[in-house]
Amino acid sequence: MMLSIMLIILVVLILLGVPIAFSLGASSIIYFLVERPTLITMVPQRIWAGTNNFIIIAMPLFILAGELMNRGGLTKRIIDFSLLVVRPIRGGLGEVNVVASMIFGGISGSSVADTSALGSILIPNMVKQGYGKGFSAGVTVASSTMGMIIPPSVPMLIYAMISGASVGRLFLAGLVPGILIGLSQLVVVYVLSKKHGYHPPVSKFVAREAIATIRNGMFAILMPMIIILTVSLGIATASESAAVAVLYAAILGLFVYKELSLRDIVIALKKTVMISSSIMVIVGFTMVYTWILAVEQIPVFIADFILGLQVHPFVIFIFLDILILFIGTFVDVTPSLLLLVPILLPVMRQFGIDELQFGAIMIVGTAIGLVTPPVGMCLNVATKICGLSIVQIFLHALPFIICNVIILILVTFIPAVSTWLPSIIQ
Repeated sequence: MMLSIMLIILVVLILLGVPIAFSLGASSIIYFLVERPTLITMVPQRIWAGTNNFIIIAMPLFILAGELMNRGGLTKRIIDFSLLVVRPIRGGLGEVNVVASMIFGGISGSSVADTSALGSILIPNMVKQGYGKGFSAGVTVASSTMGMIIPPSVPMLIYAMISGASVGRLFLAGLVPGILIGLSQLVVVYVLSKKHGYHPPVSKFVAREAIATIRNGMFAILMPMIIILTVSLGIATASESAAVAVLYAAILGLFVYKELSLRDIVIALKKTVMISSSIMVIVGFTMVYTWILAVEQIPVFIADFILGLQVHPFVIFIFLDILILFIGTFVDVTPSLLLLVPILLPVMRQFGIDELQFGAIMIVGTAIGLVTPPVGMCLNVATKICGLSIVQIFLHALPFIICNVIILILVTFIPAVSTWLPSIIQ
């Protein structure tokens, strides 16, 4: 009975707009006060235990690296490089948006940072070149979902902390799905651009400018490659690799591009502290909530219920995808992972889904929640840039979101999509 009340309190607080961390904390404390007052001291203990994890050290470092690269002139060079890459298919800024997101996603590790950094530049420029404002914002938010799928990825670090999976293997598991999403979105951009006449003429090719663009762009592209290879090959841990990424970003911004100032570094540090601390608060209170669920044996109950249904695994997998999409619509990525993974991973293992495939399913699925109302963090960032409502942006993003859903289904039903690359390299 008390668990039902706790869940109702959580849902009501979320619907009232209370931050998810405080909603989880308040419902958990009410449970202890009413049901187990003698265990109230478990609250600070579980908060500390949840955040005291070596893997999580990499999170603020990856965020800081992305901030430094963004403020150090990386974004413009990624866009220039992307323009060069899509020249053979009469690119235009629509295709550039997707390609740039694929590259930037491998640097920032955050979809919201992707939307903010690339959207503030590309959306106004796309509108100036005749693209519809809704189309420009839609392709920006949809392509930004690759930021947390293509490694490095902050949500992957959270998942690794919960599941115990290898961070390097998780990075590899997300690489192929992320690239497939990017390629499928490129096709949709091309079709819609051709239909609406968005393709501008291809500018004259100048070899000297192309070489300079490649030279400047390669410095940026090397960063995600260094991170993926060092972590996946066991050369460095995720935290060590993240520290190298920060140093690389600082050197690049200060001495190579020379666009990073000490003031920029201070701003990047402040923003990193704010983002990281908010995530840590969510992690801490979610750990209290999941501990209560474990004590009440909710994961065991759910596992027995699902296994007792005696239905075809196809039905279970479809239900899994629908559940992830539904939860992601109302709850942000980090709490979604913290709430669902401890409950669902043991169940999915019974159906032959290992932690790598399940991690890919969770990351691809929860990424879609970033571009679906009413919570959609990427939608909220985009609406501040272009002035359209989140519903308008979502409707224009829908054709591209369908690409994400298709890849989610592929990852769910074809294990090789996520497990093939990790099996080859490790």
